[in-house]
Amino acid sequence: MVNEQEQTIKIIRREAIGMILYFSGTGNSEYVAKRIGRETGDDSLDLLGKIRSRDHWEMRSDRPWVVVAPTYAWRIPRIVQEWLENTPLAGNRDIYFVMTCGGDIGNAGRYLKKLCAVKKMDYRGCAAIVMPENYIAMFSVPTQEEAQRIIRQAEGVIDEAARRIKGGEIFSQPGLGFKDKMNSGIVNDIFYPLFVHAKKFYADDSCISCGKCVRVCPLNNIRLEKGRPLWGKNCTHCMACICRCPSEAIEYGTHSRGKRRYVCPASVPPFKP
Repeated sequence: MVNEQEQTIKIIRREAIGMILYFSGTGNSEYVAKRIGRETGDDSLDLLGKIRSRDHWEMRSDRPWVVVAPTYAWRIPRIVQEWLENTPLAGNRDIYFVMTCGGDIGNAGRYLKKLCAVKKMDYRGCAAIVMPENYIAMFSVPTQEEAQRIIRQAEGVIDEAARRIKGGEIFSQPGLGFKDKMNSGIVNDIFYPLFVHAKKFYADDSCISCGKCVRVCPLNNIRLEKGRPLWGKNCTHCMACICRCPSEAIEYGTHSRGKRRYVCPASVPPFKP
């Protein structure tokens, strides 16, 4: 009798589980994923370890899937796309996407629909959440105060996305222009081979040989040699290494010199019923 009760409890708990999968280089998408999870009651899982270890074992969610990721050249990061393509997602067939961005996500939804069609999943839309800029290989990042302001402005949009997910509603999609289609199409195709590489990364003499850059790289592309990081050829430009370096010893050519580093300053408070 006790065993039957335990099994029943386990089944009930399993059926109640929803899954939010997120990838986050500097914390924006992590914050969004956890804030959504606080509202929906779903578990959130950092994909860093799974991508690093090439873990493609089947996963299961009994409520709609939610994928939260940054925007790389107006689409989801290719490493996230590739992981999703190669990982069976069992259980519920509905899937929502939430993309953090510095401005807009272009026509990212078109490519997510294609991905869902291949995986035989029901695409429920993609929500864009404007968060502080972190791509210091090209741009400057905001001050701490400005970053906090941007995050406060995003909170309502995040909470509305969570409400729609919880209620099973489809995300409303904005109108798209020619520029959106170009950015997510040909611009994305050109951007990756031309700009997404690790050739310009280096560490200066302030490096303390802590190895954090090695640990946060999602592609195992960094190794320490004589106490200094060396970069390989497999980079996704997540900016985790340069922005999370505790001594700010990492630079990206001349592009990052004198620029602030960015790690999301916000944390998700615990749920209060």
